Formats: sequence, structure tokens, C-alpha cells
Amino acid sequence: MSRFPQGGPQTVRILKELSKRSLDAKKLAYCDECGACTGSCPVVRIFPRHFNPRVFFNKLFLEFANVSTETDLWLCMMCYRCHSRCPHGLKLPEIFLSLREMVIEQGYLQDVPSKLQEILEILREEIPLSLVYTWLCLRPGEEEPKRDKFDTAILDALQRHIMDYKRKEVAPSPKTTKDKIAIIGSGPAGLTAAWELVRRGFIVTVFEALSEPGGMLRVGIPEYRLPKEVLDAEIEHIKDLGVEIRTNTAIGKALLFNDLLGEERYTAIFIATGAHRSRKLRIEGEDMEGVVHALGLLRQVNLHKQPRLGEKVGIVGGGNTAMDAARTAQRLGAKKVNILYRRSREEMPANPLEVEEAERSGVEIHFLLTPRKILGKNKQVVGAECIRMKLGSPDESGRRRPIPIEGSEFTIELDTAIIAIGESPDTSFLPNEIKVTEWNTIEVDPITLETSLPGVFAGGDVVSGPASVVEAIDAGKRAAISINRYLNGARVKFP
Repeated sequence: MSRFPQGGPQTVRILKELSKRSLDAKKLAYCDECGACTGSCPVVRIFPRHFNPRVFFNKLFLEFANVSTETDLWLCMMCYRCHSRCPHGLKLPEIFLSLREMVIEQGYLQDVPSKLQEILEILREEIPLSLVYTWLCLRPGEEEPKRDKFDTAILDALQRHIMDYKRKEVAPSPKTTKDKIAIIGSGPAGLTAAWELVRRGFIVTVFEALSEPGGMLRVGIPEYRLPKEVLDAEIEHIKDLGVEIRTNTAIGKALLFNDLLGEERYTAIFIATGAHRSRKLRIEGEDMEGVVHALGLLRQVNLHKQPRLGEKVGIVGGGNTAMDAARTAQRLGAKKVNILYRRSREEMPANPLEVEEAERSGVEIHFLLTPRKILGKNKQVVGAECIRMKLGSPDESGRRRPIPIEGSEFTIELDTAIIAIGESPDTSFLPNEIKVTEWNTIEVDPITLETSLPGVFAGGDVVSGPASVVEAIDAGKRAAISINRYLNGARVKFP
């Protein structure tokens, strides 16, 4: 039975408007409140007192005016973990986004700066990346001509908070112990753990292989999605608290892993190196001039380099990195950008909002095909031989397996081929005592995140494989709690 009739006339009218904006809002009326959304959500784990999607959407049917001021509305990080668990396949992030736009556009929330201040204060209590989180969460329009009332209100408020953040003086956290903790990697998991531990009185040093800190936030997310001034402000705040960050220090090269526990005398280590190694297609022609890997392209652009691409660009893959690479290629001057994905839209691992934005920007996505061979002339890419696919039974990922359709081969013209079929961790620097899985991720205790080597913990993409920023933040918080308990002699499981 539909639940739309509940609530006052205003609520019914608002829910009808919401249904026009989001088809999933109609499904929401038949939600059976199983709690799968809440149970699978990393935001709930980080902010249990402030975010509960099941409770929030239950309130929505009672009185919209009150719900429009709830903090829950502004905390969803759009990771879509709930969507993959929901028995009805609800895309709750898109409903959250539509609701946010409605409360601003229709005047239900008059004082946006005050509400954003409230949200940032909640974030700052729990995580070190409050501005980064807010920017990625609220997704204000990056291009001025395309900004609407929602984008303008959010951007104006965020810019004011960035300036306030930069002006605010931060006193170093007092050191209450002689324990030294080494954190390998300065991405969201590493920075979160460092922030948590330095505030608990530990001496914390972060080792970063790149020339600038930030990990995937620095090199994997384009400027149009996350302005680097926002990231820089957050990192300076963490350093002001007393965290030392050593850049250009790759563990395994500049410093051996065993030296951290030996000569350097660190009492605990947290490995948060992410997943920066691009997977290869392993097809003929992949080594030709004009074939680049998406993560390498994004890294070059984010480190202020200007790689040259041809006018006709093809991206192989269907994840978020593929979407970012496609839109980056457009900004580098590519005239025609095509994404080639071997499954259907339903199996695409990319965030649906990222897919929608890529298509709106002019990127063409071709489903159920894959390249078999990169074609070249004088060792330079000129095209790709592709084959069409059909979907078979589900594979180990739960998605239907793509099967080549013999005799369906065809060619496309390309100047540049960008490979974006996924990333994996680099575990080559680890000692043999630390076990890795068959997927080359680090094996950890699922509760404490401790590895097979006592005193060494790991979290984020190096454990899970490529995941979202909010999941990395969650891992960093959990690791910090475990390290604190480990160094204080407690072995207590998480509540």
C-alpha cells in the first residue's frame, strides 16, 4: 500500500513534486523499512547520532517542512552503497539530492549559511576533512554558466567557510605519550587516522611517496570536482595540530618498511597507501604511443602538467575513474570522447550521478562492447578493433558476465586510448610477515584492521580495493581506535 497519503496536504504536494524529479521517490512510498540502507551506510558509522536514512525517510511522509531542516538531509555522501543493498534498488542519494535542491529553490531553507555552519560543526567533531567532505557531498556546480540557485547558495557559503578556516589559528595537540606512530599514505584514510591519533596525544608521522600530500584526493579527483585550495586548507589544519608529513618518501625505496619498526622505533604502523596501480587490458597494441592509463592522466593534470591528447579519445572502462578521465579529456581539448564499456548501464560501477554528468557534458557511452586490439601506424594509435558483447550468468562480482559475440567485430578511429579498467594496490614494499589476498589487497582482521604482523594495521583501498572517500575516512577512524587500544593494552571489539 502506498504511503503518500500520510502527512498534511503540504507533504503530499511536496512528495508529488519530488516524484517528478526522481522516479525512485515513487518506489520510496513502498519501502518496507528493512534497514538495509542504514546497515550498509559508511556515513551512519561515522555520524551515528546525526544520520539515519531509514528514520529520515520515515519522517518525510509525516511532515516535510520539519524534515527540510534535518541534518540528515545534508550528510549523504552519494556513495550508493545503499543502492546495491536495497531490495527495491532505491537510489537514495538521488532522492537526497532532489530534496536538497527543492528546499533551497522553493524557499523551505532560507538561511543556507547557518545550516551549512551547523553541518560543518558536526563534521569537524568527527573528521578532519570537513570541507572536502562537504564539497564532495553537496556537489556544487563547477562551471559558472551552469550554476543554479542551489549551486550558488552552496558555493557562496563554502567559500566563506574556507576563508574562515584559513584565518583560524590552531594550537598543536599536547603530546601525552612517547609512542610514535607511522602512517604510510596521506590519502583520506591516512589523514583521518593521523588526525585522530595526534589528538589523542601520540607522535604521528605520515609518509607520502608523492611530492604533495593528499593521496587520491590530490591526484585522483579532478580540480572541477574538488578544488585543491579546499584540500590544502584541510591538510594545513592537520599539520598545525602537530602531524608531521614527509613527502617524497616512498616506503620500500627512500626508507625500508622494517626500518620503521627497527631504527625509526615506531610502536605502531598504519598502512593506507590506497590503490594507485592501473590494471592493464593485456591486448595487442597496448604499448603503443597514444595509449595512456586514466589514473596516470589524472595524476599529471592534478600535478599541474598538461598532457597532450588527440581529438578523438576513447576510454575503456565504466567506473568513476573512467568518467573523470573522459571529462578531463574534454578539458584538454578532445573534440570527441567515447567511453567503451563491456557490460550494460545497469552493471556500470560508476556513480550514476557521475555517469549522468558525463553524458550531459557530451561524452558518448557505448555499452556491450570492448576493444580486442589497439590499432596503430608507425607505433602511434589510430584506432581500435572492438567486438560486441552479450550478458551471460553472474560472475563472482555479482554482475552478469560479458560474453563476446563472434563475428561482430568492427573498428573505430582513435588518436588516444585511455585505459580505465580499475586499480589495484602496490604491496611490493611489504615484508613477508604481512599476508596479502589473492586480489593483492592486505589481509586484516575485519574488526580491528590489524594485519598478520602485530602492531601493523591497514585500511582504505589497500584493503578493500578501490572504494569511496567516505569509506576510506571510516577506515581511518576505525584504525585509529584500534591503534589506541593496542598501545594501551586493550583488545576490545568495536561496539
